[in-house]
Amino acid sequence: MILGKVVGTVVATQKDEKLIGSKLMIVQNVSLDGELVSQYTVSVDAVGAGIGEMVLVATGSSARQTDATKDKPVDAVIMAIVDTVEVHGEIRYQK
Repeated sequence: MILGKVVGTVVATQKDEKLIGSKLMIVQNVSLDGELVSQYTVSVDAVGAGIGEMVLVATGSSARQTDATKDKPVDAVIMAIVDTVEVHGEIRYQK
C-alpha cells in the first residue's frame, strides 16, 4: 500500500464504460515523516476522499478487490482515509 495525499482530480469524458461514474483522484506519495514525495498516482476513489486528505492506495491486482473497482480496468484505488499515522510510538500525522 501507498501512503499519500489527495492533491487533485482527473476528468476524462471519454473512457472505458466500466469506469463511468468512477471518481479519479491524483494522489501524491507521502513519506513516513509526512513529507510529500515527487511521485504521483492516479487512483479510483472507492471511499469518498477529498482534496487534502491523507489516504491509503492499493495498487496492482489488489486495486480490483473493492466493491467500486471489481472487474474494472484499475491499477490503483484509494481504499482508506487515514486518521492517524504512528511510527515508533510517535504520531507523525493526525486528522
